[in-house]
Amino acid sequence: MQLSIIIVSWNVCELLRACLQSIYANAGGLDVQVIVVDSASADETVAMISAEFPQTILLPQPLNVGFPRGNNIGLAHATGDYILYLNPDTEIIGDALQTMVAHMQVHPKIGMLGPELLNTDGSHQSSRRRFPTLATAIFESTWLQSYAPRNLLSHYYVEDVRDDQVASVDWVSGAAMLTRRAVIEQVGGMDVGYFMYSEELDYCRRIKDVGWEVVYLPTAKITHHHGKSSEQAVTHRHINFNRAKLRYFRKFEGRVAYYLLRGVLLSGFVGQIFVEGIKYLLGHRRELRRQRIHAYITVLQNGLDAAGYN
Repeated sequence: MQLSIIIVSWNVCELLRACLQSIYANAGGLDVQVIVVDSASADETVAMISAEFPQTILLPQPLNVGFPRGNNIGLAHATGDYILYLNPDTEIIGDALQTMVAHMQVHPKIGMLGPELLNTDGSHQSSRRRFPTLATAIFESTWLQSYAPRNLLSHYYVEDVRDDQVASVDWVSGAAMLTRRAVIEQVGGMDVGYFMYSEELDYCRRIKDVGWEVVYLPTAKITHHHGKSSEQAVTHRHINFNRAKLRYFRKFEGRVAYYLLRGVLLSGFVGQIFVEGIKYLLGHRRELRRQRIHAYITVLQNGLDAAGYN
């Protein structure tokens, strides 16, 4: 097999159907092996794949194994020289697969490659990053983001590089990322200490640390209907996102950075509970405020202390 595509899916049957249709319709001359790891979906995913895509390797799991572990399960069955980790809420556009593989073949130092991701409406979706600093982590995707120094997040989001420009970056979105078997033989699979979020950041960091390049390739385009699986579990999304951020900083930046960041994140949730409580008392969209307060209290009860390290 030249290209193995691994998809970890959870309760997104219709999106997965479109994803698989786009793969088989646009494989071109590539020898493609498609592997779907289903994380105990409660919808018709397993039946749909069996009936409509019998050429797909289907690996149903008895429980939700999470994104990194699911990808590693699929990786154990992959036979391709190149491996594409692909979200189920994506659709291949044109010759994206051939373009990515060809670019890797011509540039042997590239260890990880990400295409340009497009939103459902066809607009550009930011998908390339530089490694986060502690300051970045404090502001990015927190209630403080609107107060961040503009150049801090601009640097992190690689906004100094045009969207249509091939670029060497630090990491790319896990929605679609292509690597090669030689990389996997050197660094292994994803860190299963993550459940969802930051696993691609960790993976690219490990790949770059041993000398490979990470590249953003906008000549290959894939539509990403963003976040459809995680939308199903908002509270768990808050917990998983912040735990993952903390795990990364403890692993690569040390205990001081980890505890500082954890304190800031927990304080932020306390502040959000206070703000939502005031809005609730004022009668503003009370059901929404109640849901948010419950979610934030659950995050605080979790403590964000299970980041994989003692």
